[in-house]
Amino acid sequence: MTSSNNDPVKPEKSPRVFKPDTQKKRQEALKNKRNRIMSAALMLFSKHGVNGTTVEQIAEAGQVSKSNLLYYFASKEQLYIEVIQHLLDVWLSPLKSFEAHQDPIETLSDYIKVKLTLSRDHPAESKLFCMEVVQGAPLLLNELESPLCELVDAKVKVINSWIEQGKLLPVDPYHLIFSIWAITQHYADFNVQITAVTGNDLNQPEFFNRTLASVKQIILGGITPQPQG
Repeated sequence: MTSSNNDPVKPEKSPRVFKPDTQKKRQEALKNKRNRIMSAALMLFSKHGVNGTTVEQIAEAGQVSKSNLLYYFASKEQLYIEVIQHLLDVWLSPLKSFEAHQDPIETLSDYIKVKLTLSRDHPAESKLFCMEVVQGAPLLLNELESPLCELVDAKVKVINSWIEQGKLLPVDPYHLIFSIWAITQHYADFNVQITAVTGNDLNQPEFFNRTLASVKQIILGGITPQPQG
């Protein structure tokens, strides 16, 4: 085919097509790079906050160029929000498992253990979330006002149903949830203080088990119905 001025028409380039194995490896490499950037951002944000961290610092820690980082995330603020949203998913997912048909003491006991384990294994996430909330959650307010509220309200209904069935002693469900959050996350947010006072931290199995037993006793001891007679 020729153009109207008799110049040959250059054929259009077909989009590059990768073989399935090559495409899979390419997608995995992109995912790994994105996760590496988010891990580096989490580490820096939890130490210095969003305002005290630069894109250049994140790129260096994530072993990517600044332009490459901005290819995955349009801005530092977008990266920060995605990191926070990811840790919210991790932090709140255990709460989603509460169901009315479950045994409340067993369910709450498991929840306390999961939350304390998260404080041990993911202290940076807890510190970052704490820092965001203390600052008034300016970049996370929508997440806190909608999905979080809906989730907590749903689980408050579950706890109230346990109380109505006589499986728990009367307690304000909101304050029960807040107390579990506060006590378990304290071991992540104030781990330096805990280590200074006790000489131990949650990475020591014996201390973890003693802490878990004490926290369960403190929280569950006041809401567990006693056998009659």
